[in-house]
Amino acid sequence: MIYFDQAASSFPKPPSVAEAMAHTVNSIGANPGRGGHVLARQASEIITNTRIKIAELFGCSDPKKVIFHQNATIGLNQAIKGLRWHKNDHVIASAYEHNSIRRPLEYIKERYGVKVTYVDCPDEETDESFVSAVEHAIDSNTRLIAMTHASNVTGRIIPIDKIIALAKRNRIYTLIDASQTAGHIPIDMKTQKIDMLVFPGHKGILGPQGTGVLLVEGEVHLYPIHHGGTGAFSSLPNQPKQWPEFLESGTLNTPGIAGLYAALIDYESRKKEIVPRETILANMLQKSLEAIEGVICYGPEYDILRMPMVAFNVENVPSQEVGVILDSHYNIAVRAGLHCSPLTHEMLHTTAQGMVRASLSIYNTEDEIREFILAIKEIVASYKEL
Repeated sequence: MIYFDQAASSFPKPPSVAEAMAHTVNSIGANPGRGGHVLARQASEIITNTRIKIAELFGCSDPKKVIFHQNATIGLNQAIKGLRWHKNDHVIASAYEHNSIRRPLEYIKERYGVKVTYVDCPDEETDESFVSAVEHAIDSNTRLIAMTHASNVTGRIIPIDKIIALAKRNRIYTLIDASQTAGHIPIDMKTQKIDMLVFPGHKGILGPQGTGVLLVEGEVHLYPIHHGGTGAFSSLPNQPKQWPEFLESGTLNTPGIAGLYAALIDYESRKKEIVPRETILANMLQKSLEAIEGVICYGPEYDILRMPMVAFNVENVPSQEVGVILDSHYNIAVRAGLHCSPLTHEMLHTTAQGMVRASLSIYNTEDEIREFILAIKEIVASYKEL
């Protein structure tokens, strides 16, 4: 199979990821922080080392504020719902938000009377226009700017540094969803002055599913959305105030976190690449698709930095129909439909048709790109004959 659905979940993984997970399951198996015996200590060491490595790689000052969750969605829920909200508080987000940000925002809107502004950013508008629109959306009640670092639909990269500068000038918290950028674009919370950062382990990092991270830099006052066993501080009737236990309840996914650590080590070795391999491949893919008559591409122009994905449609053919043909006839995996980001499709007028998204990783090849382009040409030609 040609796997072009890397933005949903990366595949394959570095061999070290599965090896680390198997070792943890077969040779350790204990519950971290729930015992003093040697296996429990080894499990705890895996968790601690991974916190430290994440803090190093993403510029978080305190490894204890590296919080593990089952996925990025839970991390985003914790960051958004964990703030203390009041009626008429205001949040700014973009029209590119995944439902993992939009739905928690809609929840606090209904639950607390919070106002939410989603700022449009059509392809034809510049980053400067978008930043200006965000600046005009800020008012005296704005408490949070919660924004994706890059669109999971079109791959457009949001100018978060300029957005964060606006937030800092107005004493507004920032939450960055790095689900698509972590593992592709270097991120440093201290340098970029990011208050909260969330990313999954299973996408650009090339780690396992079932792993997600919330990082908090500085003094952000959050309240836990989950309560329960933390291993330590067991005599307390309430959730302990110490981090990370404050925001982590229940048994952690130790095998998954072990695999995440292995993936992070692999990522660290390729982090200094000036132009990642998958970016070169994505540019090749986009240029080839744009040359096919009857194919419409969305997102940034060819010469603008984007994530390694290309969103497109074949004339008036439903995107999911194209996805099914690629899967069943050509053995090619892509994502087709609305991509859990309905506001993006409203902005780009593709709600009815959806989009086909081809997304790449370091393991994809030029030969796969060429085979994919031939498949799309055949599909376009077959519909023209109807």
